[in-house]
Amino acid sequence: MVNFTLRKLLGMIPMLLIITFLIYAGIELMPGDVIDFLIPMDQLAEMTEEEVAAFRAAKGLDGPMIVRYLNWLLGVCKGDLGYSLQNNMPVAELMMQKLPATVELSLASLILSSFLGILLGVISALKKGKIADNVLTVAGMVGVAIPQFLFGIFCIILFSLNLQWFPVGQRGDGGLIAELHHLFLPAFALGISQTAGVMRYSRSAMLDSMNCDYVKTARAKGLAEWKVNMLHGFRVACTPVMVLIGFRLPTLISGAIVIENIFQWPGVGVWFTDAIKTQNTPIIMSVGLFMVLMVLLSSLLVDILTAVLDPRVKLS
Repeated sequence: MVNFTLRKLLGMIPMLLIITFLIYAGIELMPGDVIDFLIPMDQLAEMTEEEVAAFRAAKGLDGPMIVRYLNWLLGVCKGDLGYSLQNNMPVAELMMQKLPATVELSLASLILSSFLGILLGVISALKKGKIADNVLTVAGMVGVAIPQFLFGIFCIILFSLNLQWFPVGQRGDGGLIAELHHLFLPAFALGISQTAGVMRYSRSAMLDSMNCDYVKTARAKGLAEWKVNMLHGFRVACTPVMVLIGFRLPTLISGAIVIENIFQWPGVGVWFTDAIKTQNTPIIMSVGLFMVLMVLLSSLLVDILTAVLDPRVKLS
């Protein structure tokens, strides 16, 4: 497993280079000039071309795109993510301020959606063809179809404005209860579509495992039905579900950007959106690098988790 992990990690390097270069090139193709966002229009109109060129050089915006990308890449290798073009603050410092809120929201959503999705999926499989299965099937289809931003707005209108059960914006700072009170609604809005997907996948995996020969044999031996379903059927069904959940983590991070903007959650989302509006390249590249790493590491984690859960899978 150690050799497999090392090979996977080394294989991530060229993928990181290609993807980050494409992101950098995409920023270069964005319309407008970043100088327009850094200097007020009236002040820019009074500056000479030499002064604008000096300002551009001071910000590291001069020179060919490939040279600027290589300079950024060299800084990353040294642990330096650069400085924000807006306020000259270190991007790494800003990232450490924003990232905990996003990770907290994503993990809460992952736990909530995984628990509810697996539970409802197993219930739906055990009640196949009955009213409970039909209701959960329709609910799952609706949950997958509703966009996250629309569901988030609906949650704010219903639970915050009308019922006033949950606050909107900012993290709780009065202890665990206050933290969970602020966290629940955005985590629920982020995880509801994930819940629907996990539920449908869990149902299918559970039905497949219940039709296997070893499950039929266990039932024929006279084992209690709950033992047959849980110890034999559910244990095997967990493997593909865990793989799905592992691959959902990066999508939760990216989905958190939308939910954070809707709920004004003080994480990476609002910060990243503002950086795109102002073409703040160091921030865009840092968040993009983080998301790419999450995708690649999730893929590695899924491979290892699959081998741990299913002894038939060999890592090579």
